[in-house]
Amino acid sequence: MKFLKLENIYKIYKMDKVKVEALRGVNLEIQKGDYVGIMGPSGSGKSTLLHIIGFLDKPTTGNYTFEDKEILNLNEDELAEIRNKRIGFVFQFFNLIPRLNALQNVELPLIYMGMERKKRREIALEFLEKVGLIDRRFHKPTELSGGETQRVAIARALVTGADLILADEPTGNLDTKTGEEIMNIFDKLNEEGKTIIVVSHSQDVVKHTRKVYSMRDGQIV
Repeated sequence: MKFLKLENIYKIYKMDKVKVEALRGVNLEIQKGDYVGIMGPSGSGKSTLLHIIGFLDKPTTGNYTFEDKEILNLNEDELAEIRNKRIGFVFQFFNLIPRLNALQNVELPLIYMGMERKKRREIALEFLEKVGLIDRRFHKPTELSGGETQRVAIARALVTGADLILADEPTGNLDTKTGEEIMNIFDKLNEEGKTIIVVSHSQDVVKHTRKVYSMRDGQIV
């Protein structure tokens, strides 16, 4: 089943009077259940592409279809609803809130959805158990290792029932062994039916995926 399709996507940033083409005519089609790696050096456009796929940014020109919806025709509220319910993000720098413990960080998306406290706590605990962190639920990010912190971020990405997981350099701040453990979690999630797109410059990361695209100078090559 066609899940999402990008056609002739350009992203142009204006810096003073200079135009910077971050993406130059990108075409990409993702099927439901795909496990995709996007490789490329810094500045190749891979993070910009991931942000557009996840509705965190809009292309300058081009077409983007997500499950037969023309994304560029949707307003911000409609985009936010799809993003919050269908897409989970995992970033290199974790993006957890330092003053909240692991359980509270995982609960956060459910609070934004307006879910009542008892229900959201049950769901957050379920996903912390899924990533092997139930015993660390009351620890704050500063009290967790890098690998544990990334596990919390993965649980938070999954907690709304998202079926598309977007990961931007998810092992970038981790040692090799811990990075491998994190990628094994993504492997298992894909086996369970999640569609996963991982952006990385690391061959060790993308070897886990089933389909790899390379980017250079804003294009898939």
